[in-house]
Amino acid sequence: MSSVAAVRPLVTVQPLEGDMVTDGANAVPLPDVMKATIRPDVIRFVHDNINKNHRQPYAVSKKAGHQTSAESWGTGRAVSRIPRVPGGGTHRAGQGAFGNMCRGGRMFAPTKIWRRWHRRVNIKQKRYAVASALAASAIPALVMARGHRIETVPELPLVISDSVESIEKTSSAIKILKQVGAYPDAEKAKDSHAIRTGKGKMRNRRYINRKGPLIVYGTEGSKLVKAFRNIPGVDVANVDRLNLLKLAPGGHLGRFIVWTKSAFEKLDSVYGMFEKASEKKKNFVLPRSKMSNADLSRIINSDEVQSVVRPINKEIKRKTLKKNPLKNLNAMLKLNPYAKTAKRMALLAEEQRVKSKNEKLDKKRKQLSKEEAAAIKAAGKAWYHTMISDSDYTEFENFSKWLGVTQ
Repeated sequence: MSSVAAVRPLVTVQPLEGDMVTDGANAVPLPDVMKATIRPDVIRFVHDNINKNHRQPYAVSKKAGHQTSAESWGTGRAVSRIPRVPGGGTHRAGQGAFGNMCRGGRMFAPTKIWRRWHRRVNIKQKRYAVASALAASAIPALVMARGHRIETVPELPLVISDSVESIEKTSSAIKILKQVGAYPDAEKAKDSHAIRTGKGKMRNRRYINRKGPLIVYGTEGSKLVKAFRNIPGVDVANVDRLNLLKLAPGGHLGRFIVWTKSAFEKLDSVYGMFEKASEKKKNFVLPRSKMSNADLSRIINSDEVQSVVRPINKEIKRKTLKKNPLKNLNAMLKLNPYAKTAKRMALLAEEQRVKSKNEKLDKKRKQLSKEEAAAIKAAGKAWYHTMISDSDYTEFENFSKWLGVTQ
């Protein structure tokens, strides 16, 4: 994603009531940080990690669940071997203790204060995330997608004159927000003030509030901090100490930012330019997009690219499938042209062999006389008689009658 669509060479400085506007002083050049690459993944990663650095360690008591002299009853009493509370006369006596499955027992893996609470984040990653968040704040679509009310704002980025830094009263601050069209967003944040659902009410986070505009000033010790700090949802930050937790609350880019003129002019020196490193942050150069135009299909189909690319070869040459010559006759004929003749001769020889065998059998059957057939039958019967004992002969005769064989 790139902020190229939102780039403008000059940004108008919105004058306030009573300002003396001179010619040429009502416009400032857009800083290069507003054109930096927008990386939601980097913003989310850095936000999630630095957001863990204000957590306070907590743990359950070291003695919790172990403040009883329970002992196991051992085996042989038809109960489990969990330690049991001694004594009698109360419900507590005989109840299981110590175990994480027991009422009043310790928790499994009790929390310890030496847990790894904090996370270290590379300084270049943090700077990259801040630059991306600032670039996202210059795109109206992303600011509106985050939920800010900017319908009455003259333009983004919204820059107002430095006279706002001298105000001290909250009433004056509200008047200025109304004048530049940023008050509807502050009102939205004020109306969202509600009591949190769930256990967080007991843990010092009873109320929830939406985020309104962020006021960024450039002069150290400016009085506007007192004026704006009492408006719900409105945050104040110095341009030299911009914090990602304020620029992208919840890890969601597109915070609505109201800049003073001095803060806006300082951005080039604080974050540098594409051709020049930052003056305030050592060795930091703004991340540049790899592609000025991310529309790949438009680039590929452009006349300049299509005129030099090679034409697509429409002929599809498929690799021939290898066939087994022992199973495929055509493959065998390519290797051995005589195989067809040899196979035909083998088939003819097999047919001739079967034919001659059948002829011999027929000839044998025709030459056999009735007397020879009866003699063969008698010889077979005699052989069966020798195989059967005398005690089984009666059964054999019955079996022979059943078969229709006469003795």
